[in-house]
Amino acid sequence: MQTYEWIAPCHFGMEAVLKKEVQELGYEVSQVEDGRITFLGDMAAACRANIFLRTTERIMLKVGSFRALSFEELFERTRELPWEEYIPEDGRFWVTKATSVKSRLFSTSDIQSLVKKAMVERLKEHYHVNWFAESGQAYPLRVFLLKDQVTIALDTTGESLHRRGYRLLASKAPVTETLAAAILLFSPWKGDRILVDPFCGSGTFPIEAAMIAAHMAPGMNRAFLAEGWTNLIPRKTWYEAATEARDLADDTVKVDIQGYDIDGDVVASARENAREAGVDHMIHFQRRAVSELSHPKKYGFLITNPPYGERLGEKEGLPALYRELGERYQMLDSWSAYIITAYEEAEKYIGRKADKNRKIYNGMMKAYLYQYLGPKPPRRVKPENHKEER
Repeated sequence: MQTYEWIAPCHFGMEAVLKKEVQELGYEVSQVEDGRITFLGDMAAACRANIFLRTTERIMLKVGSFRALSFEELFERTRELPWEEYIPEDGRFWVTKATSVKSRLFSTSDIQSLVKKAMVERLKEHYHVNWFAESGQAYPLRVFLLKDQVTIALDTTGESLHRRGYRLLASKAPVTETLAAAILLFSPWKGDRILVDPFCGSGTFPIEAAMIAAHMAPGMNRAFLAEGWTNLIPRKTWYEAATEARDLADDTVKVDIQGYDIDGDVVASARENAREAGVDHMIHFQRRAVSELSHPKKYGFLITNPPYGERLGEKEGLPALYRELGERYQMLDSWSAYIITAYEEAEKYIGRKADKNRKIYNGMMKAYLYQYLGPKPPRRVKPENHKEER
């Protein structure tokens, strides 16, 4: 059974969460970089990683890595890679994206065209043809240059993994599904603890939480580009991974997950998204302002993405909004709060400095994850079975 290197990108600051996910899936992590994890596995790893991992954007098959200081070197080293082992004669291949950071070669358009040309030359020699119809399956590539080190990988995913397939309707400035899942997994929240999102928007936090609690694989109801790569991955391998996901799911688990928003239309959209995800029966959505936030029970979690004035004219109301959020949070007995926002005065108006703070990028926008840590609930003592003395 051949082992390959698989590359999984993630949100900056959430590498440890993805690393743990990969390890829990049973694969060895070989490298951790800013915004990226590399792990080892067979071809089945592509299927299982695409279906099960919650916090990565895509799964890429690493074809090669080398140092290049000139375009000539980039061409020659790319041509040396065994492309015929991955791309059939009728395969469609192109460099869908190239990035260059702190490297001598910085023109991404030139990098894209040169890598494609080098691949063509290699495949012409192998297949003994001068022209490729490229009428078959798609094999898109991504090229990364960091400090003159080139990494070339095939994208197995296609449409980004944050597109679970359930979010038909989105509110303004939503967190992605992958980032929401990463924050939930980063926090100590578990399915037996209360979770409330008072700014639920399209419902991403509550829906991702319900899926985590129910062990529902995020990718089990969508398709992946590499399903057509029958030269590399038998269809049976995809079926086996999907069956594994269905067997593990349990949406009968009892949870207390709530999502509120002041906009009734937004709440209706969140409910519809939850129905599409198959978890609407696990979440209580309600039209409610943050000023009405309350809960009688202890040791819950407030995990949310409040507004941060991303639209013109909205910033004036932010001090009052965050002040109200802080006041209501203080009234929740023994609760923890995880608040992601790009509003830089959030702590000031919440009225308390966060116990921990982490910089995270929500898309291209710099945001902060403010962590207010409540006490842990007391351990439940299991009753011992005492035998009666005779």
